[in-house]
Amino acid sequence: MTPTEGPLASPVTDGTPRLRLALADYLTLGNALCGFLAVLALVSALSTHIATGATGPLPRSAMAMVVGLMLVAAALDVLDGRVARKLGGSGMGAELDNLADVISFGFTPAFLFVVWGTQSGGAGTLTIMAGGAVLLAVIVRLARFSLQAPGTGYFTGLPCPFGAMAVVTVVLLNPPPAIAAVAVLFISWLMVSRVEYPKPRGRKAYAVLGVLGTGVALIVSWGLGLPAGQWLVYLMSALVLAFIVTVPFYVLATRHAIEEPARPAAPVEE
Repeated sequence: MTPTEGPLASPVTDGTPRLRLALADYLTLGNALCGFLAVLALVSALSTHIATGATGPLPRSAMAMVVGLMLVAAALDVLDGRVARKLGGSGMGAELDNLADVISFGFTPAFLFVVWGTQSGGAGTLTIMAGGAVLLAVIVRLARFSLQAPGTGYFTGLPCPFGAMAVVTVVLLNPPPAIAAVAVLFISWLMVSRVEYPKPRGRKAYAVLGVLGTGVALIVSWGLGLPAGQWLVYLMSALVLAFIVTVPFYVLATRHAIEEPARPAAPVEE
């Protein structure tokens, strides 16, 4: 699920979907590749950590690499839809988008959370359940999205990239494992809920890209141990969590204001 909309199909003149890859599809495949590389980086860092007999959390540099790749995947997820609408997509675009999102925003954050829980000494049943819930929520959400009619200005449920970033923020904030698991279960519920989130269109989509680019810069500064990097990451994480919790209330408030019928003017006494 892209933070805007999925890549659009571009049928040929006889109505048969185009089955050759378009430019937007290569961006979608780049999204999937970033998710794969993030998992590979995580496995490599974990193996090195275990081989050296180290204990505690993984090195910042390794975590920064994983999170940075996930942010790049989210940026590509924004771009593929915009490129498809401007230049045309293929008949495979929507399917490729869903498959890529399962990798980058389903399996990758779920695996990251379970690995973090293991290194935090809290890899119990609740941690594994929370990681599994993220993966299953993304699969269900994408299947539901495929059946929904296009054109609405709102997503039903928290979009998968935002859900994945919310899981990442929980990991970066490093709370007690039990609290983290409850937070991730709540994020999973938000993805399959009926809560509505506005679709960023037009300039708002570029604003999302700007936020993702800023996130990459912050993660790099954090991974390199630069001054104030830790607090900037904490601030970014808090803003992400505040966003996913407060935006639905904003949507409800604005919709109520729009749909509320105008009250008739009071009669004027003569």
